[in-house]
Amino acid sequence: MFRALRKYLITGLVIWLPLLATVLVIRFLIRLMDRTLVVIPPAWRPEELLGFSIPGLGVVLAFLILLITGILGANFVGRSVVDGWHRLMGRIPLVRSIYNGAKQVAETVFSDGNASFKKVMLVEYPRPGLWALCFQTATGLAEVQARTEGEVVCVFLPTTPNPTSGFLLFVPKTELVELDMSVDEALKMIISLGVVVPPWKAPSSLASPPEGA
Repeated sequence: MFRALRKYLITGLVIWLPLLATVLVIRFLIRLMDRTLVVIPPAWRPEELLGFSIPGLGVVLAFLILLITGILGANFVGRSVVDGWHRLMGRIPLVRSIYNGAKQVAETVFSDGNASFKKVMLVEYPRPGLWALCFQTATGLAEVQARTEGEVVCVFLPTTPNPTSGFLLFVPKTELVELDMSVDEALKMIISLGVVVPPWKAPSSLASPPEGA
């Protein structure tokens, strides 16, 4: 009876915890984006015009701001303005370190996964006999390759469950195992703490031999 009760309680937690976490995160993001309404003059704000506030209206405003900024930044004139802004921020001491770091992280996180990470691999880490997922990143390592013995591969070893932090490693190619799973599948596995395992059909060369063989 105790085992059955425990099973039902755990099942209930598995159902409700992700739902509650999702609701709380969305609620936090909506409240955060609602603060974008402060850019509107007080007399023009919806609560002043309508007499009541509309939750989530800041989401619409934030969406429009991002959309308009993206449209302006994508054309030739806007691109020139954005490039000039990047150069200006890159000349300010202290600010340039923070700005350039945040810019590189944003470009890596929000760019197409296939452009950021090329292959999913296994590397023995943190010691021989233990394996960790990693992503091949840069190619053409120039000085790094010239100063190492044998061919090395630049890989990013992400942490779990936050794959935006991790370690940059230069690993001998012979010590890496290339996987068939896609970058998106590997990221889902890392974020889910290994709970979400992508399906895989073993090729005949890796299939287990029949019993008695």
